[in-house]
Amino acid sequence: MELTSLRAFLLTLPGATEDTPFGPEILVYRIASKMFALVDWQAAPLTINLKCEPDLALLLREIHPEVTPGWHMNKQHWNTVTLSDTLACDLWQGWVHHSYERVVAGLPRAKRPQAPTL
Repeated sequence: MELTSLRAFLLTLPGATEDTPFGPEILVYRIASKMFALVDWQAAPLTINLKCEPDLALLLREIHPEVTPGWHMNKQHWNTVTLSDTLACDLWQGWVHHSYERVVAGLPRAKRPQAPTL
């Protein structure tokens, strides 16, 4: 996984922003000021912290060796995913969407991103 591809994917989510409040080594992705992903861009391979429903977080850790308790995060609600070449893109992308959707669901309706109108 290349950083440019990962950043581009994360920023396609409606209302997603990127900043570095913890220093330049961690990229933080937010929706309405709430974090949904943190990327250690200096790790090789890249790692990403994602919010997760607690029971699912435990299950993913049991099934996938690339998934561990969230580094420097609440271990009940966050996983760290190592984006190794063996991890299928559709898996980690689905986990990113899950994290994003969990954060959006916790936002007041007025702060939730609006679907584009056609």
